[in-house]
Amino acid sequence: MHPLPTLEQAWQAALYGRPARGGFYRREWPADHFTTSTHVGPELAESIAALAARCGLDTVVDVGAGGGELLAALHAVDPRLRLLGVELRPRPPGVPAGVGWQCRLPRRLSGVVVAHELLDTVPCPVVEVDGAGQARVVHVDPDSGEERLGHPVRGADRDWLGRWWYVSAPGERAEVGRARDDRWAALVARIARGVAVAVDYGHRRHDRPPAGSLRGYARGRRAAPAFDGTVDVTADVALDALAERVGATVYRQRDVLRPAAAAATTSRLATLATDARHAQVRANGGLGELGWVLSPVGLPAAALAGGLAGGVAAPWST
Repeated sequence: MHPLPTLEQAWQAALYGRPARGGFYRREWPADHFTTSTHVGPELAESIAALAARCGLDTVVDVGAGGGELLAALHAVDPRLRLLGVELRPRPPGVPAGVGWQCRLPRRLSGVVVAHELLDTVPCPVVEVDGAGQARVVHVDPDSGEERLGHPVRGADRDWLGRWWYVSAPGERAEVGRARDDRWAALVARIARGVAVAVDYGHRRHDRPPAGSLRGYARGRRAAPAFDGTVDVTADVALDALAERVGATVYRQRDVLRPAAAAATTSRLATLATDARHAQVRANGGLGELGWVLSPVGLPAAALAGGLAGGVAAPWST
């Protein structure tokens, strides 16, 4: 009898395995399963373009570019921008011809480097507190979903939990975000000059979910996590840990996005549509709760002082 994989291992295989053996992100387009700010309208692209202009940057790199929606919107907002998508899948149809596309991250980066809802799909250990009050690594049968508790969490993961997500009551769960912190720090280290922008759902020390945040999405609906490659498996990001790891500042999306642009037409219907889109990407309890973790690299200390994307945005206290 083979031992069950850890949940982290099953999660990794489900999202990034070979297409014939799972690999949700190798065979599915995210827009077929869930809606992000990139699918709603140009508001996200307008704010990213404004951030680039504010910092004197002419390049935007979208890491985990999905179907290229953000890049296409950026090209429409400002055709002068140099744009590059980094994505596991081949270049999708509809991406403008002037947009670069590749499957590997360049060794050196410059400009605004965006990871939009990427880190929440970086698999990490999931732990649960047993009856004796000890946090143990969760294992799972990828076929049946049956879970078992394995060895106690150890080493650097145990230290991360003690620092960022302390759990002690039997049945409490946590996702150990150290792998995400390290992944993002490695990406930021590649930037010669620019701003790293991680945009993700997340939590902070005072509002960690006691049962963890692991969940799935399929065909537009929330679903139980499954590890057969048919479901997007995700867990929220510990925003405060991520920010401290790279010396970043956290903002809320509803405080960052630019005010709705005035309609270029007198059509009342067009104005209402613009207002509705803007309300959706800034909604309390929805897309407006996304955290923006910003790390300037090689820029003057005051590059982001006083506001973002055309408006004053106070940091989100962590």
